[in-house]
Amino acid sequence: MTALVLDGKALAKKTEEELSQRVRALKEKGGSTPILATILVGADPASATYVKMKGNACERIGMGSIRVEMPDTTTTEELLAKIDELNNNTDVHGILLQHPVPAQIDERACFDAISLKKDVDGVTCLGFGRMSMGEEAYGSATPKGIMRLLEGFDIPLAGKHAVVVGRSPILGKPMALMLLNANATVTICHSRTQNLEAHIKQADIIVGAVGKPEFIKAEWIKDGAVVVDAGYHPGGVGDIELAPLTERVAAYTPVPGGVGPMTINTLIYQTVDAGEEALG
Repeated sequence: MTALVLDGKALAKKTEEELSQRVRALKEKGGSTPILATILVGADPASATYVKMKGNACERIGMGSIRVEMPDTTTTEELLAKIDELNNNTDVHGILLQHPVPAQIDERACFDAISLKKDVDGVTCLGFGRMSMGEEAYGSATPKGIMRLLEGFDIPLAGKHAVVVGRSPILGKPMALMLLNANATVTICHSRTQNLEAHIKQADIIVGAVGKPEFIKAEWIKDGAVVVDAGYHPGGVGDIELAPLTERVAAYTPVPGGVGPMTINTLIYQTVDAGEEALG
């Protein structure tokens, strides 16, 4: 069989057209537009590129963005003060603190300082807890983007066995709980799981989120599975050995062009939601 390609780039483009209409409607109604504030601490080139891409996505749909840049020497207290200022700025509807921050900063304290109603990247403990309990909250952008991608291509989740390989607080853990809330049966594995191959062989849906290039081997994945690769590494490879799978799985996310575009798209989508909520 030829697998269905879960084209995140195409779905993100379609969603941007819908978001543009929603932003235009807000402007016509009250003259205001949703605004995302991005905070970049330090000069990490990859982080700077991601922040620029997020700003470009805002621009494409007619949304506003504020770019805050802080030096490598920034302290936790200085960053907390900046987040507090943005929390209290009624013109700002979403706040993104670009990960990672320099080592001297308490990243978790800074994430958790973001107001729940502006946590459009889904990074706070409060947002995670509410999401896991099925309460209203903005989902962590990458796993929420994956859920939107699976929904967009009508991939059934209820009753399926999903195996998530990875346990990071903004990807693996929320991914597992989102799948559980969608009535999948979920196994969480990671780089230290014993007999990892045996777990993966049982998966109807496999999510690679371990952060190691082609760590998950094609031969471990059963025919007809749905393969979601959330990794991206130099050379254009993900966390899963994808090339041998394209003729024998039911569906897969390409790398690049699968999960990545949906992460940024979800951040923008949730900022428009927050803007509509605040602007009425």
